[in-house]
Amino acid sequence: MPRRVNRIDKLVINSPYEEPAKHWSYDREHRLFTLEEGRRSAGYVVSTPNSRGFDDPGKFVELPLVNRIRPLVNAWVAADCPGATGTTRRLLSHWKDAEQRDSGKRLFFCGLEAIETLMWLTESPPGQRAGIDIPGDGGPFPRWCTKLATGGGKTNVMAMLIAWQVLNKVVAPDDPRFGRDVLVVAPGLTVRNRLAVLQPDGEGNFYDEFRLIPTALREPFRLGRVKVLNWHKLDWESDEQIARRRSVVKLGAKSDEAYARSVLDEMADARDLLVVNDEAHHAWRIPEGTRVTGASRQDREEATKWVGGLDRIHSARGVKRCYDFSATPFIPVGDKSPEEAMFGWIVSDFGLNDAIEAGLVKTPRVVVRDNALPDPKSFKSKLYHIYNDDTVKDDLNRKARPEESLPDLVMQAYHLLGADWLAAKKQWEKAGASAPPVMITVTNRTETAARIKYAFDHGKIAIAELCDPARTLHIDSKVLDDAEKAEDKGVVIVETSGDDDDGPEKKLTKEQQALLLRETVDTVGQRDKPGELIQNVISVAMLSEGWDAKTVTHIMGLRAFTSQLLCEQVVGRGLRRTSYEIDPDTLHLPAAEQLFKPEYVNVFGVPFSFLPHEEDATGTPAPPQPRTIVEPLPEREKEFAIRWPNVVRIEHEFRPRLTLDVDAMPVLQLNASETVVEAELAKVIGGRPEWSSLTRVQLEELIAQTREQTLLFKIAHDVLDQVKPTWKGTREVLMAQLVAHVARVLASNRIEISQPLFHTDPKRRLLMQLLHMNRIVRHVVDAIRDENTDRLRPIFDKLRPVLSTADMQPWYTARPCGSTARSHISVCVYDGTWEAAEAYQLDRSPRVDAWAKNDHLGFDVLYSFNGAIRRFRPDFLVRLKSGVHLVLEVKGRDDEEQRAKRRYLREWCQAVTAEGGFGEWRSDVSLSVDDLESVLQRASSD
Repeated sequence: MPRRVNRIDKLVINSPYEEPAKHWSYDREHRLFTLEEGRRSAGYVVSTPNSRGFDDPGKFVELPLVNRIRPLVNAWVAADCPGATGTTRRLLSHWKDAEQRDSGKRLFFCGLEAIETLMWLTESPPGQRAGIDIPGDGGPFPRWCTKLATGGGKTNVMAMLIAWQVLNKVVAPDDPRFGRDVLVVAPGLTVRNRLAVLQPDGEGNFYDEFRLIPTALREPFRLGRVKVLNWHKLDWESDEQIARRRSVVKLGAKSDEAYARSVLDEMADARDLLVVNDEAHHAWRIPEGTRVTGASRQDREEATKWVGGLDRIHSARGVKRCYDFSATPFIPVGDKSPEEAMFGWIVSDFGLNDAIEAGLVKTPRVVVRDNALPDPKSFKSKLYHIYNDDTVKDDLNRKARPEESLPDLVMQAYHLLGADWLAAKKQWEKAGASAPPVMITVTNRTETAARIKYAFDHGKIAIAELCDPARTLHIDSKVLDDAEKAEDKGVVIVETSGDDDDGPEKKLTKEQQALLLRETVDTVGQRDKPGELIQNVISVAMLSEGWDAKTVTHIMGLRAFTSQLLCEQVVGRGLRRTSYEIDPDTLHLPAAEQLFKPEYVNVFGVPFSFLPHEEDATGTPAPPQPRTIVEPLPEREKEFAIRWPNVVRIEHEFRPRLTLDVDAMPVLQLNASETVVEAELAKVIGGRPEWSSLTRVQLEELIAQTREQTLLFKIAHDVLDQVKPTWKGTREVLMAQLVAHVARVLASNRIEISQPLFHTDPKRRLLMQLLHMNRIVRHVVDAIRDENTDRLRPIFDKLRPVLSTADMQPWYTARPCGSTARSHISVCVYDGTWEAAEAYQLDRSPRVDAWAKNDHLGFDVLYSFNGAIRRFRPDFLVRLKSGVHLVLEVKGRDDEEQRAKRRYLREWCQAVTAEGGFGEWRSDVSLSVDDLESVLQRASSD
């Protein structure tokens, strides 16, 4: 039964790596929250007409296109992506390989869903997309929008999008669905600089950082071209020319050609471009004859330049498709509210509520009551929406001088929130945090911001630690605009004084001061950067896109909040997490129940009627966990580096006559309860199933058309495809042998079905064998390989045949770790006390020459178990004094799957050793802390 509550005590309820399994919903009739099973529908809540603020129940506005697309994409992925190219399938398999992904590199569910949706729209058979009509924006090229909340890994999705498009185009140059030239447009220099990680060979690029491209495809990917530019670059004309025009002028092919060359620069020869718009809510068209009600003149000008510039590039070069990314993609035009003017071309949605429940962002906490009289209209604390109070609104809307005092309620709010900030600051200092917690204020106008800055600078708020002018940052949007123009002109910041103490002090120009301000804004909370020690940020209207300080713990909202999306935009600036480690208290649970530990941001003045929040603001936000860098040390490379062959697969060369001892084969378990063989469907009316119209779907017709002999030959043929490449002889001879072996397997008891009825009913047994045919094939192939292999031959990666501990990219962790002496890696990260004890012994054993914890090294081995291919990563790589390389597993339990892993690891070692060139490789397992020395002795002996 759904659980109904009047307050939410726990918001992080879903794994960030799995599809949401539950969600909080608001029962508008009883005004209670309900913990519902399953995922929430795509949509958003807006205030009801004539409501006063956000104290009304509100109404839910669905995103029907997204809700139609979601199940179709899920079905497509579950069916192994019919119609998709081999490259697309390979990328999806690579991105979803959880065992290959390290804790800090796994891709969030929301990002995978977003890219799968774009792939489905591009590659699925047309029949699967029947009835899916994506509206345009009235322009000459198509647009698809991905709505992804703050913290959802939007830049990662952009990188996956680029990799998918480029690699498919390189493999199939004539395929019109793909492109290799990508133009990325950013809403400002902050975002543009951050998006430099999308450059294929740029420093810190996401393709390498998150291992988004299989090693064998990395070189072909370099054939793609990515240009990242600020939207200002789309306007190449002078300000005077822009001022004389009321709209974008179509200047003809020659002018468009010159414009395209100017904007695209080194990519000027590109054709059929792919465009990626980041923060795409800035890029919208003003429909002819429509009045703009929700945007400033500056917003309208930016939107016109942005979209108009893309129109001109399309005219000269062609835009194949435009991919829009935004957390709040709405168009502020016409008579509709902003929420009701959402982009019509949104194809996937993972909203802020979903992100909060998955722990991708901090959990907001709002004040719900205090000792003063509540708001007479809502009976809520006046601190809930400070600006809306009668004593505040008019005062903050006047052109007051900086020194004029702030309303009493505002001052009270700052004292309360400031005291909580101070408690957090002391807690962070005690924990050894290098940067202080940050309070941000978002105000309604420049005069209000100036008054607040003055109040802090002059100690009007009685919290001395928060009133340090050197640690207060007043963000002036005009100065930041000047910085954008200065950087475009190539202005750089210089030292304020020379090395000579007696020399004159060098003053910064206004342009250089603007650049310094922007750099300070961009680096709040970052070690050894201009913004490292900032603790109090005051901004007008909105902090700029791309501002993603992770140290924000307190937010003060002093402006009107006319929409829930505006609440999301403001609070979203302070929701970046400091840690992405799984909560240790959930590590013992199944993967779907392993959650991020909540982080909190305390909020005053931002009304969250429809945004879930924990209604308990008694605790101060905890400091970020200390993080340790893990990296290979160059000074240790010569002595302690470990090298190994990068094996793609192990090929088995078979003897001419294949034998198969069926009775010795392990049993393949097929679970009938996990196999879908029947379903009931109902018409959906008004969003609800109409139960009187149930239709049953069964597989009776399919199984009636299938004969046992047909299934036998299908399985034998699939086995042949896997065995033939390394078997010497004709297909006919091999097929004859395999048919006989498969027939004996199917007739034996080596395939076990969980429900006895499926054993006694031939039709049902045949149905199970048909639905699990791939697992049966793998099971038979494994048995043939185990019994008939004459020689093992490793196949190496052609582009990177050898890997080394030196290849590991530096990474950070909050997990326990210890220093090393005989390892190339600086520290060993522990996954448990047993592992810590074994690492201690390896670092001190006289038999060990060098060792490394196999964490982020990329050494893994494929294995097969119960008919499925999996990947595992052994725990340690050890080079012994005897010259032997030992691959060491540490396991406290022993079962069939663990034995299968070790069998395949031994096979890997045998193949590599026999191939020569890499020395002798052995493998072993430590089943207790006490047996490690004997394991090392056994491996060292001849």
